[in-house]
Amino acid sequence: MRGRIHQVSISRGGVPKLAVPESYAGPLGLEGDDQRNKKYHGGALQALLLVSLEDLEELRRAGFPVGPGTLGENLTVADVDFRQLRSGMRLRAGAAVIELTKLRQPCATLDVYNLADRRIQPLLYDTRAKQGDPSSPCWARGGFYAAVLEPGLIRQGSAIVLLEVTV
Repeated sequence: MRGRIHQVSISRGGVPKLAVPESYAGPLGLEGDDQRNKKYHGGALQALLLVSLEDLEELRRAGFPVGPGTLGENLTVADVDFRQLRSGMRLRAGAAVIELTKLRQPCATLDVYNLADRRIQPLLYDTRAKQGDPSSPCWARGGFYAAVLEPGLIRQGSAIVLLEVTV
């Protein structure tokens, strides 16, 4: 499994996160990034949020006003099939080594992207994904959280490569 970092994004809290050319990933996430509600966001096991560029493009084609950084992700990843991602996978993202920890469960913060006749959250996370069923069509569409095992610089255009599966 090999892809690339399409966009690196940070914010002072909330969505959208805005593109930066690069950022240093440390144990609690990207330098310059913050979260509004630390009860549910951030921390060592949710240091980074990864979202698929291809999933964002599919949502956009469905009419949702989304793009890189809008779902609150730190790393918008291209050329990786997120349906194949699992907790425990270790990846090199730029100079950092990260480990996928858990699926992201979308919250009401994403309501800003709802359409008059459709909500975005059910397309990002469903009952089957919540139960841990990777055959769900929503599996990882809302993103995957990761811990930073080895800090390092992550740049737009950097490779993201599977190193090992620990589970």
